[in-house]
Amino acid sequence: MTTVFDRIWVWQERRACDVRRGISLGYVPTMGALHEGHLSLVERSRTENDRTLVSIFVNPTQFDDPADLDAYPRTLERDLALLDVAGVDFVLLPRAEEMYCDGFRYRVSETELSTTLEGVHRPGHFDGVLTVVLKLLHIAAAERAYFGEKDWQQLSLVRGMADAFFLPTTIVACPTVRESSGLALSSRNARLTAPDRARAATLHRVLASAATTNDAIDQLTDAGFAVDYVADRDGRRLAAVRLAGVRLIDSVPLSGGA
Repeated sequence: MTTVFDRIWVWQERRACDVRRGISLGYVPTMGALHEGHLSLVERSRTENDRTLVSIFVNPTQFDDPADLDAYPRTLERDLALLDVAGVDFVLLPRAEEMYCDGFRYRVSETELSTTLEGVHRPGHFDGVLTVVLKLLHIAAAERAYFGEKDWQQLSLVRGMADAFFLPTTIVACPTVRESSGLALSSRNARLTAPDRARAATLHRVLASAATTNDAIDQLTDAGFAVDYVADRDGRRLAAVRLAGVRLIDSVPLSGGA
């Protein structure tokens, strides 16, 4: 049965006890509204560690638009039930006043990769992401932490931060989980109507098949998407688009790429 912690210090005392006993921990940070993509990270963690911790925290500092924060789906009771069935050992529900007792005066900033792509369209987003991930990795004190490849720019930045600050936690990348249509699973998909959800699958098809980024942008625009960017980086094609007011991101490996 899953044990839920809603105080950081209580969790830290429990983790310190397990560390003394030599019990390994895998960690999956989430913002809730869980889906099969999150559960695939849990499954990977459970195969590689003695225990698994999942955190649920809708991080306010990574939202550049307050309306987007307000609209983010929150399904805590359902999430906890899913994690219990999935065999998760621990869930951490940190509170914003604990996570940001400093009022976000102290923060992590990266000066190159974070200023491109998502960083252009969501000012300050990655300061919030990196700051909360650094805090959570310290709190979790896990041997391994699991992140999905869909958010490739975020994954790259987290890996870089872990290396730069000599964090003891290994960052493990996991493949994107998709619907049968090819649409990458995302908590934001719940905000799409059924017809728009079917249209959203066009994003993956175009990214995987377009000869160039310009071709991809043209095809997506013709299909009714508002395109923030399509870019080829690190052997992958990354994109962010808007459909019916919902922002979707995806990334796919390029032919012959990583």
